Amino acid sequence: MSAATAQHSPLTAPREERFNYNNLGPLLFGLLVATGVGFVVALLACFTPMGWKQFLFSWLYAFMFFFTISAGSLFWTMLHYAVDAEWSVVVRRILETMANSFSVLWAFFIPIVLGAGVVYGWMYGVPAGVDPALDGKRAMLNPKVWAIFTVLIFSFFFSASYTLRWLSTRQDKTGDPGCTTKSRKVSFASIPLFAVLLTAAAIFWVMSIQYHWYSTMWGVYLFAGSAWSSMATLILITQWLRSRGHLQGIVSTQHFHIMGKLLLSFTVFWAYIAFSQFFLIWYANIPEETEFFLIRNTESWNVWAIGLEVVGHFFITFVLLCPRVMKTNPKYLCYVSGWVLLMHACDIYFIVNPFLNPTGVNPLSMIFDLAALVAIGAPLAFVFLRTLGKHSLYALRDPRLPESLRLVN
Repeated sequence: MSAATAQHSPLTAPREERFNYNNLGPLLFGLLVATGVGFVVALLACFTPMGWKQFLFSWLYAFMFFFTISAGSLFWTMLHYAVDAEWSVVVRRILETMANSFSVLWAFFIPIVLGAGVVYGWMYGVPAGVDPALDGKRAMLNPKVWAIFTVLIFSFFFSASYTLRWLSTRQDKTGDPGCTTKSRKVSFASIPLFAVLLTAAAIFWVMSIQYHWYSTMWGVYLFAGSAWSSMATLILITQWLRSRGHLQGIVSTQHFHIMGKLLLSFTVFWAYIAFSQFFLIWYANIPEETEFFLIRNTESWNVWAIGLEVVGHFFITFVLLCPRVMKTNPKYLCYVSGWVLLMHACDIYFIVNPFLNPTGVNPLSMIFDLAALVAIGAPLAFVFLRTLGKHSLYALRDPRLPESLRLVN
């Protein structure tokens, strides 16, 4: 995307702008209270007929929701450097802070590690020679490889997000343009690893629950949701900061227009990947491939698939984002972004929960799923707000800042 900047006079250098989380009043304390309440309610799942298994699947659902948003934030940050984007300079610090959640996100995966044998039935429960389909995959589907890839995934996502944020904030202090060059090199090296390890996360943490099933498009499907949901989160946070008096004269409707167009683009991209995956599996009619969709065409899951996945996730969002005037209205765009996050939560739920409740949506299970979302989301929000206040809200001394401030889309 280009910016017409020639007709603009030079801008005076903006001053550093900090976010003071001490002005949030009881919000931070409320997040801590919500963390405790959410965790206690989620633990009550252990006293249901499903017991420990219910808690683990609720926790996995909530974890994957926030993992995808954080991964998408890292993707947009790397893409900014890889294509030498100018428009995103003023919002990149928010993306860097969102991606920084990997510094604590790994801790929320510990319950899944402890209960891996319950979630992934192949791990300890199927002896060799019993299931030929599993025997053919044991080179990858074994506890050692699963553990190695889990460590690699968290190590990469943490190190890449930390390095890019460190270089960005260091540039604020030193003004060294070499930080941008280094960030670009890190991004070029990281993007292939990002693709491989995000696909590995999709396979080892989700697809392997139903180990007979496989899809070569699964990693791309999860990536589409990650990029989509993280852009919606960026829009919501940016407008929230503006409503509190921040980023005035820094982030304009032109920036929101670009974010809205990217949100629309990934709405279409997600639909393309989802339909292609479904159509190819339906057309080939291979039993191992169709197993995933057979469960999700059962009882209330079928209504969920048509009403939320098809109509809500794609058609409604597409119609809402098509008009240009809507993408240049920040408040309206926030309503759509809230809808996008709701649909993403429904999509992750549609992916994970049928493994636990194959006969249809279970209202009792939903209570624990929502509690797990709060138990993970509240502390992540707490860390985000505290981290956001440690440095300037935008890349103060980035070489492309003047172009970003004069953006005309």
